Amino acid sequence: MSIHLSIRHKIGKLDLDADFHIKEPGITALFGPSGSGKTSLINIIAGLERPDTGRIEISEHVVFDHARQINLPTRHRRVGYVFQDARLFPHKTVSENLYFGARRNADKLNREEQTAILEMLGISPLMGRRPAALSGGEKQRVALGRALLANPDILLLDEPLSALDHARKQEILPYFEWLRDHRRIPILYVTHAIDEVARLADHLVVIDQGKTLASGSVFDMLGRSDLPPLAGQFDAGTVLPARIVSRDPKAEVSFLECAGQRIVVPYLGRPASHQVRLHIRARDVMIARTAPSGISANNIIPVTITDISDLDGDTVDISLCFGHDADASLFAATSGRPTLHARITRWSAGRLNLERHQKVFAVIKSVTVDGQLSDHSL
Repeated sequence: MSIHLSIRHKIGKLDLDADFHIKEPGITALFGPSGSGKTSLINIIAGLERPDTGRIEISEHVVFDHARQINLPTRHRRVGYVFQDARLFPHKTVSENLYFGARRNADKLNREEQTAILEMLGISPLMGRRPAALSGGEKQRVALGRALLANPDILLLDEPLSALDHARKQEILPYFEWLRDHRRIPILYVTHAIDEVARLADHLVVIDQGKTLASGSVFDMLGRSDLPPLAGQFDAGTVLPARIVSRDPKAEVSFLECAGQRIVVPYLGRPASHQVRLHIRARDVMIARTAPSGISANNIIPVTITDISDLDGDTVDISLCFGHDADASLFAATSGRPTLHARITRWSAGRLNLERHQKVFAVIKSVTVDGQLSDHSL
C-alpha cells in the first residue's frame, strides 16, 4: 500500500504546494511549525477539502485528479482519521462510536481481527460508557479503534497527542508503535514535536509555509542541518537502531549493541535481544581528540569525522561515522554504518583543529539518550 500526492491549493494567504510519494507501510511524519499547512494537507487527502489542482492516489486508487475531474467523497476513500480532540459522538456509547464507520464499509474486518484491535487498545471494558465518562487517553484510544475497525487503506493522525498531558501521551505512544510494527498500512502522522518523530516515524516529510522542503527516511532526515526555515524547531540529531544485550544487576541501566559499539542507557525494562530505537540529539554529543577517562559519561565511541557543516552563527554540525578503521571515512558511499551528529561551537571546532577524516571520540551521557522499544506486544 502506498500514497502518491501532488497538489496545489490556496488557503487564505497560504499557498499549499505539496509533492511526495510514500511507497512503504509505516508511519510518515508530516512535520513543521503551526500554520504550515499540515492539517489542511491531510484534510485534502481525506476528502474534507478539495485542492485547486493536482492528483492523489491511495493504494493505486486515484481518489482525486483535477485534470480528469475525479474527486471521490470521503466515504469512498477508505481513510481512517483520528483528530486532535477525538471527536467522538457524545450521545453514543463507546461501542456505538467504535462501529460507526465499520458498519458503512463493505470490506469489513473479520471478528477475529476486530477482537485483536479491541484487545490491543484495551477498550473492551469501556464499551458501555459514553465519551463524557472517559479520560483524554481513553477517548483517543476509542478514536483510534474507530478508525482501525473501518479497515482503512490509510490512517491519518492529526496531532493526536497535542491535547494530552505527559502521562497520557506516554499511555498512547505504545499503541502507535504497535501500529507501525504490526499493521501493513501507511500512516500519516501530523506533529510539530520532534521527539514524537524520532520515536515513531519511519519517514519524514518537512513542510513549512505550505511547501514540501524535504522528505526521506527518518534515520537520514533528522541529521540534516540544511533546513533553515525551521531553525529553532528542527532539532538535528540521530535515530539509530540498536539491540539490548544485557542490564546491570540492579536494573539501573541497559547495555545495548549498535554497529559493533556498546551504548549505555537508563534501564529500558526489557531483557536481552529486544530491538530498540535510540534518539541522540546533536547538541548532546561532545567530541574529544583522545579517549577521556575519569568522567561520568558512559558512552565514549570511536568515530571518524565525515563532514563539517557551517551553520549561521557560532555553531557547526559534525557528522561522525562509527569506527576508526580505514573505511570509516568513506561511510557515505561504501560502509553503510550509522552516523552520529554533533553540534558544537565554531570556537570549539577551531580549538580542536577538527577536519574531515580525522579519528576522534564521541562522548555521550547516558541520561541524554532516549531509548524506545521497537517491538511491542501489548
